[in-house]
Amino acid sequence: MDKQVRARESNSLSSLNLADFERLQEKLVPLWQQIGTGPGGPVQEPNTAVVVPSLSFDVDEPASTLQAYEQRFLFLLFLLRQPNLRLTYVTSQPIQESIIDYYLDLLPGIVSSHARKRLDLICLEDGSREPLSQKLLARPHVLARIRALIPNADMAHMIPFNTTDLEREVALRLGIPMYAADPDCFAFGTKSGGRRVFAEEDVPHPLGQEDLYSEESVVQAIRTMRTQRPAMEKVIVKLNEGVSGMGNATVDLAQCSEPGAPSELDAIAQAVRGMQFELSSVRYEDYVRSMQEDGAIVEELIAGRTMRSPSAQLRITPLGEVELLSTHDQILGGPSGQTYLGARFPADAAYAWPIMEQAEKIGQRLAREGVIGRFAVDFVVVQGEAGQWQPYAIEVNLRKGGTTAPHLTLEYLTDGRYHAHEGAFHTVRGDERCYVASDHLESPAYRVFTPDSLFDIVSRHRLHFDHARQTGVVMHMLCDVGASGRIGATVIAPTHEEADALYDHFVAVLDQEASLCWEV
Repeated sequence: MDKQVRARESNSLSSLNLADFERLQEKLVPLWQQIGTGPGGPVQEPNTAVVVPSLSFDVDEPASTLQAYEQRFLFLLFLLRQPNLRLTYVTSQPIQESIIDYYLDLLPGIVSSHARKRLDLICLEDGSREPLSQKLLARPHVLARIRALIPNADMAHMIPFNTTDLEREVALRLGIPMYAADPDCFAFGTKSGGRRVFAEEDVPHPLGQEDLYSEESVVQAIRTMRTQRPAMEKVIVKLNEGVSGMGNATVDLAQCSEPGAPSELDAIAQAVRGMQFELSSVRYEDYVRSMQEDGAIVEELIAGRTMRSPSAQLRITPLGEVELLSTHDQILGGPSGQTYLGARFPADAAYAWPIMEQAEKIGQRLAREGVIGRFAVDFVVVQGEAGQWQPYAIEVNLRKGGTTAPHLTLEYLTDGRYHAHEGAFHTVRGDERCYVASDHLESPAYRVFTPDSLFDIVSRHRLHFDHARQTGVVMHMLCDVGASGRIGATVIAPTHEEADALYDHFVAVLDQEASLCWEV
């Protein structure tokens, strides 16, 4: 989201009666109690969910991919297996009807035509790069249409992707509560805010400093860090509001003067100006400008003989309860291995509980601060000489992330849940399940595909998710395949090894089918 637009929107919200929003949010408590375990649980009373999958932050992606991210949350259509639930799904561009059919046909225990009658699709016919929430606020008649689709506002809630003042105003205009963190809690989800919480809750985290707003402050912070860790060779600078590693840059200190040397400051400054950006299109001047506007942190680049990057996902209910949802081993790429590409579930049992134990401390703190909804904590774990794993908390994400869609897909399709102390997921039948998931199955050759041809491919090769075996491939982000050659997939199987093998087989099939199309 453009910074000037965000500032203008934020200023326009200053006159909002935030007490009205607080009163709306109070409705989540009785709503949660009446529908069982809240959104995602068994609905006992007629209930409405309004999905607004707006990416209200800076994302360096083409417009077609932004539309695909809006459709990434079509897994929420699986909520329609609850026969008393109505669901309104808002998007910028139309969703192909066969994509809707694909998701509804996956619904277990419900007639898809019955589910379709309870689904309302709202399309704004606007392919611009503006956040969906901003587009929606500019169309009062559409907001009125959505309100008209809600039979009982006391039994309705809004599900956003992330929360800013824009999403809060949408909830106010609709007159329904928002199942997500209040934007006033935004600071806890920044890189600086996360480091403060880690320190205050005694959660291990890398050496570093937060609240940096200039090149000079970064240089001074690194100088201070070198007095504590003279052998430190690399640090990472992270923009406070960077996502998926895209606001990160690596600073190589190997050629710097010894700590305390007269030339040390100049050497550090030179190293900072030569930082390697995770996003290759970033220019140093623009990065510094973003730092001045939003702030940044610098922290030691954790290194070890064996290290991995897991994450833990939790949920805080409107009742203030902290629920332990899942752990993942992140699949990272990019120039320095900091860009999120996908994940394996569950995380290695050797460190799954240790990271969840630390994440629960953060969850309890956030609950005391009034945060509700899903959030994740990213870690780096390093294996010591004796084989033990040492976790370091890296950041808090106060929003739905890349692991939300695959994990809830698995839950909805199998009626299972993750057992945190065991580090394993069991279906309602008691069987274990794992998956490999990615938003980045991409190749220029895949542009030959359409969503319908992908449905044909998974059917012919018997890769489609099979409810009897509770194994197979569930695809997402399908609308972008023709423009960018990119789709997403969650590949579910009984073991990690089988999930990896099925994922590799799926990719091999796509490559083979694409080559056959190009030959024709």
